[in-house]
Amino acid sequence: MSPFSFLASRGNLADHAKQLSLSSYVPEIALEGLQTGVDNVRTDVYLSPKFNDIARQHLLRLLAKYGNVEDFLVEDPFTRAANSLPPTPGRATGFIGSPGMPPKTPTTAPGATSTGRFTVSKPIEPADFKKALTDLHTAALNRAKNDGNISLDLLARLAIIKYLRGEMVGQFNQLLERCRARLKGYEGPRAAGAHKAVEMRERFAQLQIAKKTVLRKAGQDIFATLREIEKETLARLRRSLLGDVASATYDLFLNRLIFTEDGRDDFLNAEFYVMVGNYERDPDRFQAMLDFAIAFVKSLNVLPAGTPDEDKAVDQLLNVPENAQELFAGGSPDEQTARGKAQRALLSGWVEFLEREGVMDYVLASYEAVPLLAQYSPPINPQQLKNALISKTERKRVETLLDEHGRISPDAMNNAVKRLEGTKGNDRAKVAGRYFSDFLRYHRDLRRFEALLSAMDTVNVIANEKLRELSAINNTLYEFLLPEEQKQSDHTVVGHVILKADIRDSTTLTRTLYERGLNPASYFSLNFFDPVNKLLPKYDASKVFIEGDALILALFEREGEQSFAVGKTCMLAKEMVQIVRAYNEHSTKQGLPTLELGLGICYQDSAPMYLMDGTHRIMISKALNESDRLSGCSKGARKYVQNAEANPFNVYSFQTVEDKDTGGIPDEFLIRYNIGGIHINGAAFERLRKEISLKEHLIEMPMQFGHQKVKLYSGMVPVDKGIFHKIIVREAAIPHVDFQNYALKKWTDKKCYEVVVNEALYAQLEKEFQTAVTSS
Repeated sequence: MSPFSFLASRGNLADHAKQLSLSSYVPEIALEGLQTGVDNVRTDVYLSPKFNDIARQHLLRLLAKYGNVEDFLVEDPFTRAANSLPPTPGRATGFIGSPGMPPKTPTTAPGATSTGRFTVSKPIEPADFKKALTDLHTAALNRAKNDGNISLDLLARLAIIKYLRGEMVGQFNQLLERCRARLKGYEGPRAAGAHKAVEMRERFAQLQIAKKTVLRKAGQDIFATLREIEKETLARLRRSLLGDVASATYDLFLNRLIFTEDGRDDFLNAEFYVMVGNYERDPDRFQAMLDFAIAFVKSLNVLPAGTPDEDKAVDQLLNVPENAQELFAGGSPDEQTARGKAQRALLSGWVEFLEREGVMDYVLASYEAVPLLAQYSPPINPQQLKNALISKTERKRVETLLDEHGRISPDAMNNAVKRLEGTKGNDRAKVAGRYFSDFLRYHRDLRRFEALLSAMDTVNVIANEKLRELSAINNTLYEFLLPEEQKQSDHTVVGHVILKADIRDSTTLTRTLYERGLNPASYFSLNFFDPVNKLLPKYDASKVFIEGDALILALFEREGEQSFAVGKTCMLAKEMVQIVRAYNEHSTKQGLPTLELGLGICYQDSAPMYLMDGTHRIMISKALNESDRLSGCSKGARKYVQNAEANPFNVYSFQTVEDKDTGGIPDEFLIRYNIGGIHINGAAFERLRKEISLKEHLIEMPMQFGHQKVKLYSGMVPVDKGIFHKIIVREAAIPHVDFQNYALKKWTDKKCYEVVVNEALYAQLEKEFQTAVTSS
């Protein structure tokens, strides 16, 4: 007989389930394209020694904080006095018959300073750990981008978490040893501070008892830091460099269970998931509740016919918490719709099944017990407290324990019992629906945790210098170091970007200012050159050349550095356009002429050359010549662009001469239009695609020759740590037009690239992105 035959009166649950759509999910981490290490099984990883040291100190401090023994790590006057007392003359201080031992010479620990009387350590602050953690992850992301293999970033993350998990236990043991050593200072007949010694021994005993609690709190603190740097920096940097590749894989690292021993912790479950039983006798233990959930979902016949392993397939359905909402609408279906009626029938079936298996009261108690933990646990075990809400016998035991531990009032517990017993009908159904959702979230995170452990088993975090050397000489070692630890190159320049700003109509403006008795030099300086100068340090840009109506800047790529030179140059150019726009708005209000600006950006994958004019270096680069052409606006170019004010773009190129008539240099004969725009060459665009991830968009809009599909590329440029700027680049085919009437003859295979400065387009793409995210 089917376990759900008692629900026949409510109709066939499988018929109701046909109206719903469930999805499945299998958490996994796939590492590809990596070498196995010296043991021929795992991948060897060597993490930054500086990071390791900072992490050790930070973990020790966290454990001492949550174990309430922070003062054990600081030498006080009692132990200092005990350690500094000379031995009693004539009395043995070592083995029997040995002479008196000389007093110890004070030493200064590494990273500490000595003041003469005291040794003062400079503690690692949480901000130091957070910065080191961010920098190490950033270095891994940059390496993954440079090598074109996202597995390198995943490998680094696995190694970091594996190291932190192991070091947390190691530092707890180290904390115990340091506490024992500290307590020895209070031993012996001459020990000072007897009351202090008793109090410290009590706290040390509590630390040993509360090991699991202390480790949990420290682990959640580390998890919170990981989540912060992911939200503040890493997620945007990864999207900027690699796009949305493997986004589901990275969810495995944002899991509250990653710093637990086995994924099971009553307090974590109670606060963030649902509290399930721990022991074999508990009817609501995890495996039992999982079996119930699997049996219920299987009865709905939602699996395709012929599914080979139904239990495994259903387990994958239970990895998707959204399926709980799909099945039960969170415990509150809208029965005004056919879908809601089906969900109500399924929810009723789930409640009756839990009642039939005798676990419904445990479901209710798992929530009623949560607010009681702060008051009763410790001394009462969370599972014992939950069971006391159901069993009178267990409740008597708990009341006795509460009385023994200082006559703690059981009133809150008894009130919870009354609430549990008074939960009837729809209220029980709501809790059952909520439980299913919370259980699925826990099930998903537990499976993610298991996948993470499995992946970490394939990583060998090397701490032994001999093994590190062996792996390195065999080219099987993956090193992830902080920027300051990486081998410093000779700063050899391997590429450069030139930005040319062409300021037009400066002669007219100068004459107008003179006529009004104003100083043109100070006007240009205050409104253009000074604001631009302030931007140069932000983008690490250098001035190459400057005169009244032109400015040439350079950004350099150096060997071994991830500089984002093209991306940063584009952002610098965009800010320069905004400066001129603001200047023009002000000039218009003052009745002054406005500035016209055109910017050209060229990339060259080699270092520039220089000639010397006395002590001055003069740059020689092909990029200089090309940027000059791209920043300019050809004479008569305006007549080729109609309705320029209503046009969302600022850069165009036109071909008017047949290629065969250009003498092999067709670019020299192009008509270029650049008014308030940023024109970049093809090499710069290709370099930008390597620096960051660009997403392609096709948008139909009215253009010069009718409606066209415009190809845009969008991405995020890392400008500084945690600072990202959006960029949109337009790729356009260059038209061959008639020189006389500007009519289109044909589209050529030549390309024109423009960094878009129209903010309306940025808003439009952002809106489309948000719509796509919402609909998915």
